[in-house]
Amino acid sequence: MSALDLLSGDARTFRTSVWASRVHLHRTDPADLIGLLSLDDADHLLTATAIRTPSIRMAKDGSVLPEATYTRSATIAGRALSGLVDVRKALALFDDGATVVFQGLHRYWPPLTRLLADLELELGHPCQANAYLTPPGAQGFAVHADSHDVFVLQTAGSKLWEVHGDDGAQEVLLEPGVSMYLPTGTPHAARAQETVSLHITLGINQLTWRGLLERTIAPVLEEVRDEHLPAGFLDDPALLAPGLASRLERLADAVRALDADAAVEAEVRRFLTSRPPRLAGGLHEVLDRDAIVATTTLRRRPGHPCVLLDRDDTVEVLLGDRSLTVPARIRPALEEVRGREKLTPGDLPLDPESSLVLCRRLVREGLLEIG
Repeated sequence: MSALDLLSGDARTFRTSVWASRVHLHRTDPADLIGLLSLDDADHLLTATAIRTPSIRMAKDGSVLPEATYTRSATIAGRALSGLVDVRKALALFDDGATVVFQGLHRYWPPLTRLLADLELELGHPCQANAYLTPPGAQGFAVHADSHDVFVLQTAGSKLWEVHGDDGAQEVLLEPGVSMYLPTGTPHAARAQETVSLHITLGINQLTWRGLLERTIAPVLEEVRDEHLPAGFLDDPALLAPGLASRLERLADAVRALDADAAVEAEVRRFLTSRPPRLAGGLHEVLDRDAIVATTTLRRRPGHPCVLLDRDDTVEVLLGDRSLTVPARIRPALEEVRGREKLTPGDLPLDPESSLVLCRRLVREGLLEIG
């Protein structure tokens, strides 16, 4: 099951008929969502991990609480460490109705790191994850709208959502196993019901046509000389018209000459070389890499792309957080890697030594993992 199938039911239908258009609810096996972040997981993060701000914040009745009310300072190796959660203070505030917000979970909670890595590749947009732990009957935030699309995943308890649209407000009850999609700008608020509530929000930070156009024409604009406007144009605006007209004509000619295919390739390359490194288990790969032999089972690391761009006599391999350049003759072997979830060096259409060298390199680069 793909990440988008898990969240929306049918990825193809969602992309074509729901994306950025309306509220969408989907029910799945509660275990699928609870496994992403359970109530016990939230307890562990809050009480046993020395979590610090800004990875955590607290809110109550529509207001974000001052950090000083739930954090403390400490020292490590003689150096000051601020923003540590004071567990007793945080639990007391929670008991008094405050919501605990875990921020940026995609950076440090493995189940969500994996899910969002897959989701980014499916959607082509950067993704982030927060979670909201709300005591019974409480509400952390007033009605507000987010500047990005949101998937809401309920993993413990229930929460009643007030969702505003063109036809007014509607109430939506989320329980474990239910996910909800809210397009950008949808006003909403939520209140926990009779028991504690835990939900995850996945934010989709959209890449837009405007942004792509801006990035595409930026090199053309950089070629325009930054000359001063002529003195006196305030009294005689006609002084500007001929110069502006000629510059606009040259700019239009330059824009028409742009290569759309090259611009698209540059956009793909920009995205697939700028994702954060996701190398869970990488220590073992470093220790075991040289022991790889022709029969060693290797797997594609989940959430890692393998996009091939031809460069004359070389191929550039986009790996997510970086790129790798290899000789063009390696392309058939890379195509084999791209098309399989599992393989051994012996499966590749290369001589035995070259296969081992390539596989060890791809393990080092994070595209493959052992086992």
